[in-house]
Amino acid sequence: MPAALFAALSLAAFAQPTPLETAVMAADAKLFAVFFEGCDPAGLRAMLTDDFEFFDDRGGRVATDADSFVAQYAARCQDRSAPDAWRTRREALRDGLAVYPINNYGAVETGEHVFYERKGDGPEQRVGRARFTQMWKQEGAEWKLARVFSYDHSALP
Repeated sequence: MPAALFAALSLAAFAQPTPLETAVMAADAKLFAVFFEGCDPAGLRAMLTDDFEFFDDRGGRVATDADSFVAQYAARCQDRSAPDAWRTRREALRDGLAVYPINNYGAVETGEHVFYERKGDGPEQRVGRARFTQMWKQEGAEWKLARVFSYDHSALP
């Protein structure tokens, strides 16, 4: 086998996500789809641990438990149902996204994401970016979000 072909096959194999990465990234995508693009308080609640906490560089400790966080979300998602309401979408950047196992608990996910906004059905604009670190707890086959650290926010043109 030529060395170049061997190197290409090795890189392709290396680029494949591990089962842990696949599971955590799927839980992440589901959570953010519900949070930003849907309105499903019960679905969101099922994805959080009871002792869920959220820390943000702009707002500090913004959530100290899942139930109060979901109550805030439910109030905001009602407002987003208006035809001319602002809508937000989050996109995790694959480059730099990493998942690390935490023995006997779950995993830590780190990365960067960008945010998009649009008013009603208007055009979408990229408005910001931030870094994140998230602690995921595995409960049987389920992955639940336990801690969020959202930081290094900045506006994008």
